[in-house]
Amino acid sequence: MHWLIDGYNVIRRDPDLRAREAESLEAGRTALLAMVARVARDLPDSFTVVFDGARRTGGAPSSGRVQVVFSRAPASADDELRRLAGSLREGAIVVSSDRAVQDAARRVGAVALGADAFLDAVETATPEGEDDSDDEEDEPRRGPSHKLSRAARAAERALRRLRNR
Repeated sequence: MHWLIDGYNVIRRDPDLRAREAESLEAGRTALLAMVARVARDLPDSFTVVFDGARRTGGAPSSGRVQVVFSRAPASADDELRRLAGSLREGAIVVSSDRAVQDAARRVGAVALGADAFLDAVETATPEGEDDSDDEEDEPRRGPSHKLSRAARAAERALRRLRNR
């Protein structure tokens, strides 16, 4: 799977990342990328973090399974996320709380997750060997009206990947 992350959207939904961004944009980006690198270390997936604007400062170039993309005017990070989701389709998990980005991701078959759900799953990772099955299966579902939508089931599977890493 390939994770496409709306960088500033995620930063601004987490108090610690937001505090780092208050120091400087670069500090906020660095903190987010460090978090994503920790996640990437434990998963076989690839990650692309997309930011608005051009990189103004130096820093290590993207490498490994965590890539950084800066949108180029007139395109925004949202435009870039939609483009990448369109090219990866079912192989993408898009992390953004922007409804238009989520809708576009779902239309092309990608999984869409809100930034808050992503952050919660990253922070509540279950150590390897522990059981995380009680999170989802407490209440049995009966009949089609109680079944989660295909998109919701895909989102739950993606979140489980993060929690069970």
